[in-house]
Amino acid sequence: MPILFDPLHPDVAPPARATAHSAGYDLAAYLTGRSVRVFLDGAVTERPVELRDGRAALVLRPGERALVPLGFRAKLPEGVEAQIRPRSGTSLKTDLVIANAPGTIDADYPDEWCVLVRNGGTRDLVITHSERIAQMVLARYEVLEFTAGEVGRTTDRAGGFGSTGR
Repeated sequence: MPILFDPLHPDVAPPARATAHSAGYDLAAYLTGRSVRVFLDGAVTERPVELRDGRAALVLRPGERALVPLGFRAKLPEGVEAQIRPRSGTSLKTDLVIANAPGTIDADYPDEWCVLVRNGGTRDLVITHSERIAQMVLARYEVLEFTAGEVGRTTDRAGGFGSTGR
């Protein structure tokens, strides 16, 4: 089952796995020649990308979130979702947070893929063009119907979170 990959710029490569045993495909920011939607306290602004050391860069202030574009669209096979997750190295070395992790991209999503990120630190955070900011893990899912009925208590698991730790 292939994924249909539609690059929106000539220099965009498809997401790739770092090793043969990697579960996730790395996702890289595509920032050249654009602005990015930035969110803070309910306000949305379009922020132009800056040039830093000759590379396009997005600067996020503490607490700001942004929809970082990836420069492509893709069509997933029916019954497959893309789960967007943090990269362990990025999470360890920076204050970049995937704001809705894991996020889901559905098979029928038709627009440019973006990653919702947040600056979780106390200083400005710089994201540069082609920087790997997240990873995508593909997962199959089932579509099931709900049916009305009574759900009875069948175990001693009632009580919610932490109910098995007693």
